[in-house]
Amino acid sequence: MAFHRRPAQQRGLDRSTRITVVSTAAATVAAAFGAVPATAEPDGGADATKAKVDRLHTEAERATEAYNKADERADGLRGRVSRLQDRVAKGQARINTMRGALGSLAGAQYRTGGIDPSLALLLSDDPDTYLDKSATLDRISLRQAGELTELQRAQRALAQERAEAERVLAELVKARASVARHKRSVKSKLARAQRLLNSLPAAERAAYEDGAGADGELTGLSGAAASPRAAAALAAARQAVGRPYVWGANGPSGFDCSGLTQWAYAQAGVSLPRTSQAQRYAGRQVPLGQAQPGDLVAYRDDASHIGMYVGDGQVVHAPHPGASVRYDPVGMMPVSSVTRV
Repeated sequence: MAFHRRPAQQRGLDRSTRITVVSTAAATVAAAFGAVPATAEPDGGADATKAKVDRLHTEAERATEAYNKADERADGLRGRVSRLQDRVAKGQARINTMRGALGSLAGAQYRTGGIDPSLALLLSDDPDTYLDKSATLDRISLRQAGELTELQRAQRALAQERAEAERVLAELVKARASVARHKRSVKSKLARAQRLLNSLPAAERAAYEDGAGADGELTGLSGAAASPRAAAALAAARQAVGRPYVWGANGPSGFDCSGLTQWAYAQAGVSLPRTSQAQRYAGRQVPLGQAQPGDLVAYRDDASHIGMYVGDGQVVHAPHPGASVRYDPVGMMPVSSVTRV
């Protein structure tokens, strides 16, 4: 590190000027490194702590959706690996059977076909019978050739399926690693958020965890659901009010945001994708002003949160860890899309 001599013109600064310069520099350093005046509350006080908790919950929710996506992919790959392994085992059994049949046929031909056909005809006591047998052997040879070709074709198919199984298995290993990575990220962010919440006074912490939502029955609903299945899904979601937010869970005892909507529509006989990003495309998108009960409401530009519209400007959703499934205003955060399933 290079050191520079103070410019000569600064030597003549009087004491009050030097104090002003030092104070200004200290204030600049404090601003640059996030320091706060001694008279202020640490880290900006309760409101700043709550804002940090909100940010960590948002980040955790995004990581949760990434976890759900990776876990869904891993489940699909596990199914593919299992099916491929079954096909490989059946293919190998079929090849073993074909080899056994060809081996038996070849052995029989070797035992009966060791004499030149013309000499065998001369030595035969019954030439007519011999000719019949010879024709049969020709047919057997043709069949053997066909079975040999089929065996070779089956071996090639088996080799391809084995290669495919190995490739999918390698993908599964990567998917499992991705699941574990996202899980660590979620746990880390939630632990940091909880530590911040624990630093708040009990009353403020309880108020934050309760949020603006209502855990009880929502009255005065207006508007009809877009379809009978939407009505059934909404009824299921309303029954889940009060159950806890559990990251990575899709019911029935606990839910994350997309887990709640997936579970609710499953009760109506509709299969939704696992993640909120995929659910936003699980139907026809409509303007927010035309939302009907049962529609899915996705939030933020990346659709990292989702709830279900219930009418009267309210949604039911699983908000964040520490809270339960509840009703909140539809405009509680920026709406990115409304989807009619």
